[in-house]
Amino acid sequence: MSVKKRLLKNGISSLFLRLVTISEQFLLVPIFISAWGADYYGEWLTLTIIPSIVGLLDVGFGLAVANTFILNYVSGNKQAAANTYKSGMFTLHLIVFLSMLVAFVFVFTLNYFDIFDKLLIPKNEAIIAVSILIFSKIILFYKQLFDAIFVASRKFNISVNLQAIYSTLLIISSVIILLFKGGIVLFSLVNLIVTLFYVFIYAIIAKRILPLKSFNGQVVVSEIKNLFKVGIGYLLAKVWEAIFFQGTTFVVRVVLGPIAVTIFNTVRKLSRTIFQVNTLVVSSVMPELQYALGKRQFNQARKLFRFNVFIVLLMSVLGVLLLISFGSWFYQVWTRKELAPPNVMWYVFIFGIVFNSLWAISSEVILAANKPYSFTIPATVMAIVSILISYIFALKFGLSGVAIGSLVMDITLCMYLLPFSCRLLHQPLNEIFSTISLDFKI
Repeated sequence: MSVKKRLLKNGISSLFLRLVTISEQFLLVPIFISAWGADYYGEWLTLTIIPSIVGLLDVGFGLAVANTFILNYVSGNKQAAANTYKSGMFTLHLIVFLSMLVAFVFVFTLNYFDIFDKLLIPKNEAIIAVSILIFSKIILFYKQLFDAIFVASRKFNISVNLQAIYSTLLIISSVIILLFKGGIVLFSLVNLIVTLFYVFIYAIIAKRILPLKSFNGQVVVSEIKNLFKVGIGYLLAKVWEAIFFQGTTFVVRVVLGPIAVTIFNTVRKLSRTIFQVNTLVVSSVMPELQYALGKRQFNQARKLFRFNVFIVLLMSVLGVLLLISFGSWFYQVWTRKELAPPNVMWYVFIFGIVFNSLWAISSEVILAANKPYSFTIPATVMAIVSILISYIFALKFGLSGVAIGSLVMDITLCMYLLPFSCRLLHQPLNEIFSTISLDFKI
C-alpha cells in the first residue's frame, strides 16, 4: 500500500477520533454544569488533578518500550523487538502493581492531612471516586505497548478506530449518568468498567495483528535498564504536562476560586479545539514519519514533516480567524451564558494557537526519533516558569494573567523546538516553505 493511501486511512480514522474528542469537550461541559453546577464541576476538575499525578508512576517506561520496539522492528531487527516487548511487558506488570500501592499511600496521606475536607464534594464520595479514577489511569499503562504493535505493523488506523470507539462509549455513558443526576462515584465506576473492557479488547486485537511468539523474546535485564534510562525522558513529558495543565488549574483555584477554574478550563478547551484539528493531521502523518526514520529514509521523513507544517499552519490561521469572529458568541451559547471570561484572556489564548501548533509538531518528531530528553527537559523548565508567571500575574490581572503565563511557554518552546526538529531531519529551517511549494508541484 502506498504512503498516500496509508495517510488517507490514518486521516479518516483520526478524523473520526477528533470529532469524538471535540464532541466530548463541547457536549459534556454544559451537561456537567447543568447537572452538578459550576462550583461543583470546578471542584471536580480540581479533584481530577490527583489521578493525573498518579499517571506519572509509569516513569515514562511505556513510551520508552513502545518507541524502542517500533524502531527495532521497522529496522528489521525482529529478535531485538521481541526482546523489547517481553522485557517491557514483564516490567509493566511490576510497575502496575507498585503503582497501586503508591496510589493507596498517596490517597491515605491526602486524607490524613484533611485535603478532602476542604472541597465542596463530600469527603467519602471524593475519596472513592478518586480511587476508582486512579485504577483506571493505571490500567491504561499497558496501552502504550500495544500502540507500538499497531504502528510497527502499519495498521495505525485500527488503533485509532478502537480509541474512537472507547471515547464514544465514555461520552455516551457520561451523558446518561449526568442526565439522571448521577454522582461522581457512579461516574468514575462506569469510566473504570469501560476502560477495562477497552484495554482487554485492544490487547487481543494487537496480538493477533503482530504475533511475536515465533521470535521467542526473552526478558533481558540490560534491556530493562536501558529502557528505564530512556523512560525517564518520557516521564518528564508527563511531568511537564501535569505541572502545566494541572498546575494552572491549581493556581486558578487557589488565587481565584472554583468558578474561575470552570471559566479557565472551558476557555482553554475551546481554544485548543484548533489543536485537536491539527492533531488530526499530526496523528495521521507521524506513524509514517516514524516508520521512515526507522528505515532511515530521511528524504521521505522530511517531506512528511513539511506537509505537517504546512497543513497545521493553514488550519491554525483559519482557526484563529474563526475564533476571533465567532468564538465569543459560541462560548456564550455553549455555556448557556453562565460564564463570563475576560476579553484579554480570550485573545491571549487565541494568539498562542499558532505557536502551540508549531512546537507540538516539532515535539512529535523528536519523540518519534526516541530522543525524549531533547524535548521534555526544556518543556519541563518552561512549564515551571509558566506556572510562576501565571501565579504572579493572576494576583494582579486575574484570569488574563494566567493566560499570559501559557502564552510565554508557547512562544519559547516554538523558538527552540522547531529549529531542533529541523536539524534532526537535516531540514534547513529557512527552506521549509520554499521546499513545500516544490513538494506540491511534484
